[in-house]
Amino acid sequence: MASFTAKDVAALREKTGCGMMDCKKALTQSNGDMEAAIDFLREKGLAAATKKAGRIAAEGMAYAFVADCGNVAVAIEVNAETDFVAKNAEFKAFVETCAQTVAKQNPADVEALLACKAEGSEQTVDALLKEKILTIGENIKVRRFERFEGAVTAYIHAAGRIGVIVKFDTTPEIAATEGFKEYAKNVAMQVAAANPSYVNEAAVPAEVVEHEKKILTEQVINDGKPAAIAEKIVMGRIGKFFKEICLTDQAYVKDPDISVQKYTENVAKELGGSIAISAFARFEKGEGLEKRSDNFADEVASMIK
Repeated sequence: MASFTAKDVAALREKTGCGMMDCKKALTQSNGDMEAAIDFLREKGLAAATKKAGRIAAEGMAYAFVADCGNVAVAIEVNAETDFVAKNAEFKAFVETCAQTVAKQNPADVEALLACKAEGSEQTVDALLKEKILTIGENIKVRRFERFEGAVTAYIHAAGRIGVIVKFDTTPEIAATEGFKEYAKNVAMQVAAANPSYVNEAAVPAEVVEHEKKILTEQVINDGKPAAIAEKIVMGRIGKFFKEICLTDQAYVKDPDISVQKYTENVAKELGGSIAISAFARFEKGEGLEKRSDNFADEVASMIK
């Protein structure tokens, strides 16, 4: 029996851009030899995009939409090497296909999505991805996605720089009103602009709060404040901390005199029911990824040589 691990399969996939099952088969055929497995995939024509798969992909686009059914929202980030590709119609169509596939088939993660049959196609998403890498000529990676069901909204900022989806707890009757739809869009725009980390104070992990308290306490003591009043000062600053990281505590961008929570309560009262923000996802393209730092003149020169 071939000797290799799940990590070997993952490593081969990273090197070649091929599907997990193809990588497992290649390692089985090559008795766990990584280089032989790469050769096997290349010989089968499965790793034609091997070199591209190792290149940095930190551009691309974030996309968000609400499916035709009206109660499923998807946010997805698909990366490419350059911002030019984000404007490519073929690339945009691929991103939208991925989002539609997530909406319809509800895969558990990116690996499961790649194994899905792409909506509107006879190919898997993984096969379609490899095809786009070859035809577009850049490394392309499906990085992440989120999917919500229920009363939802979606917002795209700056032609795909940021994609946001938000889920609400309310009744179908209220969710169907124009007033709610306008409110929901405003909340999604708030998420895009203010970049909160959590929905509300209850969602902030205890360890995050304790860590912040420790830092603030040290700051207060270093400022020379007496220990007797340090705790009160820290609690006041923790309130400011929540206003920065919690969506419902933030000042509403269109009316800074009220919080997002107060804005929510006002709209709920106008519509004759209750509304609560239950979840959100905010994807910014290339967030946290290493960026390319190519010198364009050097690149042209190397092409001429």
